[in-house]
Amino acid sequence: MLPWKRVFRPLAALLLITAVATVPVATAQAATARAASVQAAGAGGWNDYSCKPSAAHPRPVVLVHGTLGNSIDNWLSLAPYLKDRGYCVYSLDYGQLPGVPVFYGLGPIDTSAEQLSAFVDKVLAATGAAKADLVGHSQGGMMPRYYLKFLGGAAKVNALVGLAPDNHGTDLDGLTNLLPYFPGAAGLLKATTPGLADQIVGSDFLTKLNAGGDTVPGVHYTVIATKHDEVVTPWRTQYLSGPDVRNVLLQDLCPLDLSEHLAIALFDRIAFHEVAGALDPAHATATTCASAFS
Repeated sequence: MLPWKRVFRPLAALLLITAVATVPVATAQAATARAASVQAAGAGGWNDYSCKPSAAHPRPVVLVHGTLGNSIDNWLSLAPYLKDRGYCVYSLDYGQLPGVPVFYGLGPIDTSAEQLSAFVDKVLAATGAAKADLVGHSQGGMMPRYYLKFLGGAAKVNALVGLAPDNHGTDLDGLTNLLPYFPGAAGLLKATTPGLADQIVGSDFLTKLNAGGDTVPGVHYTVIATKHDEVVTPWRTQYLSGPDVRNVLLQDLCPLDLSEHLAIALFDRIAFHEVAGALDPAHATATTCASAFS
């Protein structure tokens, strides 16, 4: 079977392709040419292993892309935004399937968390920092919690900021309820794209992840959600419970913000301002509609 059919066949069979893949794929295709030039130029200045954190920003920031994303396309705006504010910024690719380029985050999420663990170690070794801060989109905002909880990440991470993270899974506006009507579909999805299956509400992965509480001591958690999210639904399931958690709804900061699941990470400077505040709360300023121009 061709690699592309390996990815999209189970999605099409379940009608999940429309909600999960169509928009991200279109976005990635539109960004491909620009991403190539950015990567050739050193990813716009991020992933610079000679960067040394400053006294003002003593921790490197690791950006964790979402499902069907990658280390470049997902961060063409946020990475330069943070770099321009004095951060050492890094991003990784994870969750690759054999023979499937560009579109990542499809492998088993526990394995992806191991890849994140190795990458954080690499960043800390290069920068000399004791801890990193993590900023993730969608699966990239949820997957690090496995690293924090089960792989020793809590000792190496100061803060986790999630942009539209599927912390308690998604029902894709009810589409996952169709799974029982397609005999063998759930098994096919798990076998071919386990990273997608792991994100469905009630999956074994999410049951393990959230058992005993959403958070671990010592890590500062921020969730930034949008009520217009069409992928992680219901959107309130993105929120975390526990100590040292701040759950934020974009529309409470700016009622005019219409960002949905992708826009919140791709170009929403209101969300970016809130990310910057979460990374440096001692110097944070109020996020408003005017933050779009900051």
